[in-house]
Amino acid sequence: MKRRVVESSVISSIGYAPETAVLEIEFLGGGTYRYYTVPPSAHRALMDADSKGRAFIDLIRDRYPTERID
Repeated sequence: MKRRVVESSVISSIGYAPETAVLEIEFLGGGTYRYYTVPPSAHRALMDADSKGRAFIDLIRDRYPTERID
């Protein structure tokens, strides 16, 4: 999955595959995670947020099945 580099103090890059509803996030502190069954609206909101870290906490973390991939 191709990820886009984002401006954030905690997130390095974000990728999304709408056909499978998989969100991939690489964190600056280390670790890349996949989040499953993430709707396109949640991905859009994350990408549009001024604070990606806050949006991640509010919209993604602890809401979707997760797998560490690195």
